[in-house]
Amino acid sequence: MARKEAPIADVRIIGIFAHVDAGKTTTSEAILYHTGRIHRAGEIDEGSTQLDWMDQERERGITIMSAATACHWRDHRINLIDTPGHIDFTAEVVRSIRVIDGAVMVMCGVGGVEPQTESVWNLANHEKLARLIYINKLDRVGSDFERVVDEIRDRLTARATPIQIPIGGEDTFRGMVDLLSEQALVWDGTQDAYVVEPVPTDMIEAVSAAREALVDRICETDDTLLMQRLEGELPEQGALKAALRNATIAGEIVPVLCGVSKRRIGIQPLLDAVVDYLPSPQDVEVVKGSKPGEEHTIVERPSTFDAPFCASAFKIMVDPYVGHLTWVRVFSGKLSAGESIYNPRTGESERVGRIYRMHADRREQAEWMAASDVVALVGMKSAMTGDTLCDPGDPVVLESFDFPEPVIAVALAPASNNERDKLQNAVRRLCDEDPTLLWKVSPDTGELVLSGMGELHLEIAV
Repeated sequence: MARKEAPIADVRIIGIFAHVDAGKTTTSEAILYHTGRIHRAGEIDEGSTQLDWMDQERERGITIMSAATACHWRDHRINLIDTPGHIDFTAEVVRSIRVIDGAVMVMCGVGGVEPQTESVWNLANHEKLARLIYINKLDRVGSDFERVVDEIRDRLTARATPIQIPIGGEDTFRGMVDLLSEQALVWDGTQDAYVVEPVPTDMIEAVSAAREALVDRICETDDTLLMQRLEGELPEQGALKAALRNATIAGEIVPVLCGVSKRRIGIQPLLDAVVDYLPSPQDVEVVKGSKPGEEHTIVERPSTFDAPFCASAFKIMVDPYVGHLTWVRVFSGKLSAGESIYNPRTGESERVGRIYRMHADRREQAEWMAASDVVALVGMKSAMTGDTLCDPGDPVVLESFDFPEPVIAVALAPASNNERDKLQNAVRRLCDEDPTLLWKVSPDTGELVLSGMGELHLEIAV
């Protein structure tokens, strides 16, 4: 497929994270709908979602496997990874966090900060990820935007700063006020697009106070704007947006937005915020690794097309049609299908058979991959999750992934003795795909034992 190169500065590689049931997949589906990637947003209740494509996901209404796709908004390419919210599937979150540049944390307007939200937040802190917070389900009974913001400040970060405030609440929720532009964005329920209106008269005081707080917070992160503010000048909107972008990328501010994903309220402003405030691959720290066999020799891989090729394998899966698929995030360089890449862990070079751009379980073939791409490769027989794949002439090893230890085990027995080998091969393949599944043959009983992160994890593996 011929494709035009998106300049790396116009690429956003983001993950969508949340506690189970906060509306993460619904938000992802609404994003794909608004960017024109799909023509009808899927419904979790109907089992018609694009990103939750496995039968087990659709039956249970939860995400099990992280799914990757790409869409376009305002001439920017957004690579989106939708991750599971259930604690049993932590491996999917760990490996996704390592290959993205920014995160959207979805929270429920009723449930607020939940246990998995905190564990994902801590993982994101460890990777120094820039984040946006999106408070969803504000049309539900018991939802309260201000209470959730207070909870976030109390339990996650004091740097959470609303850049919108909701208009109405529960069954009267119909949009939000954008604090920087001081405009009301209102959805009437019949159209997907919003209407820009003046701020409702009963909200003028609240909006004015919230905007002052936002402007003060932004100016605290920028010396030039702070001087203007102290001299009594009001910085212009463009300068405030630029400073807010820098502060978000540096982690000094975490912008908070709101909406109702199921009714697609607030999704376009969320996409605008992803483009305006989250980093491109060139805005984050340069990827560092070490030379194979020389752990103390640090090597940098800048996010450019002409640097030596370097990618991280973050997911292995077996596709019934094309076989062994290795998902990679390309950090630097450029490589075409048919060329070879080197795996420092095995010391072997392997030829890249085909390169696919993935949309959940659908594939689009590509001729080449380059810095800022998230793609799946065919032909990498020995690659495992966490492996570095690099230029054979200039090898590098990136930090590998740390996965939690399994906590529960189940014994598996084949239906008949003839199927023992088949069962063992199937289990081995599952464990290749999921690093938090481990298998062994018990020395005492001779049984095949499979260990995982929880009952649900094992139930789905079985």
